[in-house]
Amino acid sequence: MLDLEKRESMVLRQLRIALGGLFLFVLLGVLLEAFHAFKWMGYLHVQNETRRMLLRLAHAHGTLLSMLQLGFALAGKAYPVLLESIRPGAMVLAQVLIPLGFFLGALGAVDGDPGPWIAFLPPGAIALLVGLGSSVWALGRTPH
Repeated sequence: MLDLEKRESMVLRQLRIALGGLFLFVLLGVLLEAFHAFKWMGYLHVQNETRRMLLRLAHAHGTLLSMLQLGFALAGKAYPVLLESIRPGAMVLAQVLIPLGFFLGALGAVDGDPGPWIAFLPPGAIALLVGLGSSVWALGRTPH
């Protein structure tokens, strides 16, 4: 079992990661909205449809995963067993790799296909499944 100081430190770290990610991905959403508002054709032109979709997916997934990370941090405060293994690391890895795959895939998009960096997506999805699955497993072993 983690001592109180170590647990608080881990929760604070998770909160920083969650809120930092939330800031970054909401900022991306604001930028995308500004591109629409100012009718920037580099974003709105029909040939950039794949790029536009991937950027929106980066924003949406990044925001959602940051909120999930926030919930994970708060749950870790109530149930410290969630903080006692690699689960927080898997969740952070997912929070980075999934939106990064969409974002970099958008920057390299050509002829309706995402760029090669979309390859970050499957490892990010696996990290998310590991983080969530092992969290469920750890909570299932916790005495009531």
